[in-house]
Amino acid sequence: MQATLERLRQRREEEGREGGFTLIELLIVIVILAILAAIVVFAVQNLTKESAAAACQSDFKTVETAAETFKAQTGAYPGGTYNSGVSVTAASSPGTGETDTGILDLMGTASVSGSTVGPWLKDYPYNANHYQISVASDGSGTITIESTSGTPYGTNINACSKVS
Repeated sequence: MQATLERLRQRREEEGREGGFTLIELLIVIVILAILAAIVVFAVQNLTKESAAAACQSDFKTVETAAETFKAQTGAYPGGTYNSGVSVTAASSPGTGETDTGILDLMGTASVSGSTVGPWLKDYPYNANHYQISVASDGSGTITIESTSGTPYGTNINACSKVS
């Protein structure tokens, strides 16, 4: 074994060059890594859009359930005409500057026949980079999905597919 190692050392010294990678070999490895990095970047961008749409659908369902529960307990959708003996106290703006009275009603409480019910929503349903959800304050219970700049995407859960 010792003799074999010694012969390999002598052969390397006789050749007169040191072992290592050639410039072409290094360039090939760099090109392969760049291609793999590009594939990963495009895959991650698609996942971001899909996750925003899934979060939008979840928030839409949460707001829809909250609005229906609000109606069952108060007799009307947020902003509507309430039965006598019902008074709604809207939450104050949650610090985001939002003035959507329908959502603020859902985040508030109501007095119904002497007992307090609510809040129906804990947090304002929006994603700062993708969408916001609002509830009409006219008592119709219409839920709207909008871009963060206010452009409406639609009034049903299918509009979440437009979120980018």
